[in-house]
Amino acid sequence: MRRGWFITFEGPDGSGKTTVSTSVVEKLKEFGYEVVYTREPGGIDIAEQIRRVILDPKNTAMDAKTEALLYAASRRQHLVEKVLPALNEGKIVICDRFVDSSLAYQGVGRDLGIDEVYSINRFAIEDVMPDKTIYLNLSAAEGLSRLSNREFKDRLDQEKIDFHLKVVDGYKQVVEKYKDRMVIIDASNEVEKVIQDAFEAVMNVVRVR
Repeated sequence: MRRGWFITFEGPDGSGKTTVSTSVVEKLKEFGYEVVYTREPGGIDIAEQIRRVILDPKNTAMDAKTEALLYAASRRQHLVEKVLPALNEGKIVICDRFVDSSLAYQGVGRDLGIDEVYSINRFAIEDVMPDKTIYLNLSAAEGLSRLSNREFKDRLDQEKIDFHLKVVDGYKQVVEKYKDRMVIIDASNEVEKVIQDAFEAVMNVVRVR
């Protein structure tokens, strides 16, 4: 059996990753594909427990390196327990965030350095990287404007604009670094168009087989 496809969705807060990725999953299922949808941090019980610690608004004292290590720990458990088994069964795995998020948020947003954060994560993922990444491109200002409508804001949502500006800059660096696997989608468009653009990008990958 062929290994499945590992496709991730990335973008700054408010870019619509969850809405778009779940809609793409439903479209893929309508076409008869076997798809596993998951998210980071989380996706399985242990990783969801770590997610609650990372994103709890009360944990304002969390050190930046602690945050990066917790993401990597969550990622490791999620990878070995959910992602790799599904890929080995030949399924398409659609994941809302993966290692690129850590490079942007902790590497640049927290000033830890992209290479340094990747080193932490390389131990966790053992060089398992996405086959393709759909990057939902959106400005920090527009993303924060969308977040203002949320009733609950997690610890990262509540960061000041300077942090979110650095994250968007971090994503620009990551997209350039891994441009061969990146598909850039304009997330400022109407959501139906963003979903369609993302779906077409995913289909361009999975049609290869």
